[in-house]
Amino acid sequence: MSLTSAAANLVTLAEGAEHGGNHASLSPYLTGIGAFVVLMLLLWITTRFNRDR
Repeated sequence: MSLTSAAANLVTLAEGAEHGGNHASLSPYLTGIGAFVVLMLLLWITTRFNRDR
């Protein structure tokens, strides 16, 4: 692969990224709430195993 063809491929790839990389079905609110719930669950599990305090 030559330098010019690699540059052309990178330009083509960059042009396709202008519309954003998020999938249409991913909701940022749902993702954030899901991450918060998982972290709270991990915190609860951690505190249940640490009863010596």
